[in-house]
Amino acid sequence: MQDFTKIAKEVFDLESNAILGLKSFVGEDFNAVILKILNLKGRLVISGMGKSGHIGAKIAATLASTGTPSFFMHPAEALHGDLGMLTCEDALLAISNSGESEEILRLIPSIKVRQIPLIAMSGKVHSTLAKESDYFLNVSVEQEACPLQLAPTSSTTATLAMGDAIAVALMRARNFKSEDFALFHPGGSLGRKLLTRVRDIMVSENLPLVMPNTPFKELIAEMTSKKLGMCLVVEQSKLLGIITDGDLRRALSAEKFNAFACEIMTKNPKTISSNAMATEAESLMLEYKIKELIVQDGECLAGIVQLYEIGRV
Repeated sequence: MQDFTKIAKEVFDLESNAILGLKSFVGEDFNAVILKILNLKGRLVISGMGKSGHIGAKIAATLASTGTPSFFMHPAEALHGDLGMLTCEDALLAISNSGESEEILRLIPSIKVRQIPLIAMSGKVHSTLAKESDYFLNVSVEQEACPLQLAPTSSTTATLAMGDAIAVALMRARNFKSEDFALFHPGGSLGRKLLTRVRDIMVSENLPLVMPNTPFKELIAEMTSKKLGMCLVVEQSKLLGIITDGDLRRALSAEKFNAFACEIMTKNPKTISSNAMATEAESLMLEYKIKELIVQDGECLAGIVQLYEIGRV
C-alpha cells in the first residue's frame, strides 16, 4: 500500500518553502501598500478570478474583521455593472497568479479613468497586471505542490499568506485590540465575552438576604429557597457580609448550630460595579478564588454575579 503520509509531508514542505520565499519579496513596495491602505478614505476592494477569487474573498473577510473596510468583488460581475461598487475613495487589490486573467485586465481601463489606485498581487513580475498597477506585490513561487504543476496550490497558499501579512501589518498600525475585534464579532464567543457587562449576567431579583441576627436554621432555609448557594447579610440596606457554601460547611464542622448569621459570615466581601465588564468580574473571582461576586453601585446592592454564569457567556 502506498504511503500517502509521505505525499502529505512533501506538500507541506513545498508550500512552507513557498511562504518562506515571500520574505525576499517584501520591501518598500509592501510598506507603500500598507501606507496607501491606511490613508484610504474608502474601502479596499479585492477582486480575483477562479482560485485567486476564493483566496481574495478570504483576504477581504480577514481585513473587514480586523479593522480595514473591505469586500470582495467578482471581476466577471464587475464587468456587468458591479464596478459601481467602487468609489474614487477606494482602492482595488487585483489578484492573478499569471497577471493575465482576462476578466481582471478588462477592469483596468475603467479603474484608470476613475483614478482608483490599483494594487496588484501576482506571481509574474513582468505580467500586464504588474505593469499596469500602481503598487505591486510579488507572490511568485518556485513550484506548485500539484504534481502536474497545473492546480494552484503553493501559489494560492503564498497569496493567502501575503494577505494575512497585510492584515496583521494594518492591525499593528491601527493598534487594533481584542475589544475592537469583539465589536466586529458580537456573535462569537470572544465578542460576547468582551462586550458583556456585569449587569447583563447578574442576578438582581429575589436575592437571598438575611439579617445579622438571623439564626442558623433560618439562613439555611433562605439559602436553600433562593438556590444561589449563598446569601447576603444586610442591615438597613447596608451590606455587612456574605455567607457561602464554604462558610456554611465550616460552621457545620465546628457544630455552630446555634450561631447567628453575623458569626459565620465573611466580612468585607469583594464587590464590583454593574457597569464593569464581565471579563473584569471573572479576573477578580479567579484572583481571589471565589465563585460569587457581589454587585454594588455605590452603597446600593444591585445583585450577584457567579463564575459559572460568566463561563456561559
